[in-house]
Amino acid sequence: MKLRIREADFADARDADAITTILNSYAMEPVGGGRPLPQDVRERLVPALRNHPTVLVLLAFEAETPVGVAVGFFGFSTFRARPLLNIHDLAVLPADRGKGVGSALLSAAEEHARRRGCCRLTLEVLESNSGARALYRRFGFDDSTASRFLVKPLDE
Repeated sequence: MKLRIREADFADARDADAITTILNSYAMEPVGGGRPLPQDVRERLVPALRNHPTVLVLLAFEAETPVGVAVGFFGFSTFRARPLLNIHDLAVLPADRGKGVGSALLSAAEEHARRRGCCRLTLEVLESNSGARALYRRFGFDDSTASRFLVKPLDE
């Protein structure tokens, strides 16, 4: 598989559709919640990403077909006084898993983070998502810390 990774162009309708389609595909899987993204979310997603000041969206293509996406946000480590990159979403279409797409997206995200002077990459992963956890461990992410990612919904 010959992959090409590049930053998404939010003004390009094909890129916008690829972002929404790939994330919606993941949302419909059991680890993604088992339901499609609501229509209003699909409509607001790309404009909201485009307007977010710290976003990084990378798309993976096989030939001209989008097969994966990484959505990250630059933050800041107060303990290191340097930026960091949190990979909020990493999704690969089911038919293209196991072909190196996730690793290629992680490598590209790391390259962007290093260019920006980031001290670390962070991400969250469900304990039940064993495939993703294995990929992240192979890539060098450490899941042995006692940290927990807590969530308090504000829109319910």
